[in-house]
Amino acid sequence: MIEAPAGHGDEEDDMSAMVPTGPSLARAYGTRASSLRLTRRGRLLLTLVLLIGMLALAVAWGPSVVATDGAGEPVPVRTVTVQPGQTLWDIAAASGLGGDLRAAVYEMQRLNGLDDAGLLQVGQQLAVPTG
Repeated sequence: MIEAPAGHGDEEDDMSAMVPTGPSLARAYGTRASSLRLTRRGRLLLTLVLLIGMLALAVAWGPSVVATDGAGEPVPVRTVTVQPGQTLWDIAAASGLGGDLRAAVYEMQRLNGLDDAGLLQVGQQLAVPTG
């Protein structure tokens, strides 16, 4: 038996507790004391730390936007007024750009700040690339 003081030095607290020696709790349950078991909170904390680390790595080594010293090449455009029933695809086909219409539609969306090809209003002025 090991005797351990239970109090803080007061006369009333000068009691001792007897702790039996013998097999450890781990040995009693057939496992080793060195085996590590994380609680639910421990697993959550470990996952959170790993996610924060991965986010930090992604920010540090991820792609970044690089500004140049010079201005970009201006795109030659002409202005077209949207007629009833017209879509960006119709305007791109009528613009005479040739080639891939998807690229022309994308360029018109980019030039005019459009999110969706279906959101045109009759009378709306659109910049259409000419070259």
